[in-house]
Amino acid sequence: MRKKDLEIKELLDKEIALRNSDFELSYEKPDPLLVAKRYEDEYIILLCALFAYGKASLIVKLLDNFDFSLLRQSEEKIDKELDRFYYRFQNNQDIKTIFKTFRRMKQENSLNEIFLKAYKKDNDILEGLDFLIENIYKYSNYDSQGFTFLISNRLKRDSKGKIKEMGNAPYKRWHMYLRWMVRLDSLDLGLWKGVEKSDLILPLDTHTFKVSQKLGLLDRKIYDLKSALLVTQKLKEFDVTDPIKYDFALYRIGQERIV
Repeated sequence: MRKKDLEIKELLDKEIALRNSDFELSYEKPDPLLVAKRYEDEYIILLCALFAYGKASLIVKLLDNFDFSLLRQSEEKIDKELDRFYYRFQNNQDIKTIFKTFRRMKQENSLNEIFLKAYKKDNDILEGLDFLIENIYKYSNYDSQGFTFLISNRLKRDSKGKIKEMGNAPYKRWHMYLRWMVRLDSLDLGLWKGVEKSDLILPLDTHTFKVSQKLGLLDRKIYDLKSALLVTQKLKEFDVTDPIKYDFALYRIGQERIV
């Protein structure tokens, strides 16, 4: 390993040791995982991940105000209780619909099982992710700009049906959710079975994108899925079995402007 890479690995390993702790999640250092960790329900946790865009303190405030027990109640109750809720690009109808959709799905399948149906063919995280998104749209039977932003579009494919690396967004919130559900340590929940943590893709956001460039993990200047895959591949040089363990450290380094 090159001297430069050894220095990067040393910095990241130090940050992991410092931050792999429940103390890293607090209202002083807000993160949606602060709320997600209170639950062992994969649908509630996915709601925490999908609404995780914007200012961290406002995300946590929104999640704190959600009554997640509505996923076990009637759709009429959901309509009534969420009538005044909205968040940035989602109006109250968008929010009602995602709760009702997850309520329906929850009665029939686990998200882990849905994901595995597509993932297992080639241990392909992107295929599993795309199949999950497809199922959410199928169960929702609903379309709006706010809802699409929340769920994301299905992944674009080439003429042979293969998911494109270039031309797709990084899908940060989805890959963050997969990190939470597959990995297990003081931060991540590890509730899913059958998915290899070595297959995970870095949840690339603007913080980790810029930090990856500054550290020399990424030369590419385009913020897309291809860049997320390239950084992930680089991190595998540091830990081939668990490259995404570096995600939270990279995020905090960017957020706190350490580099």
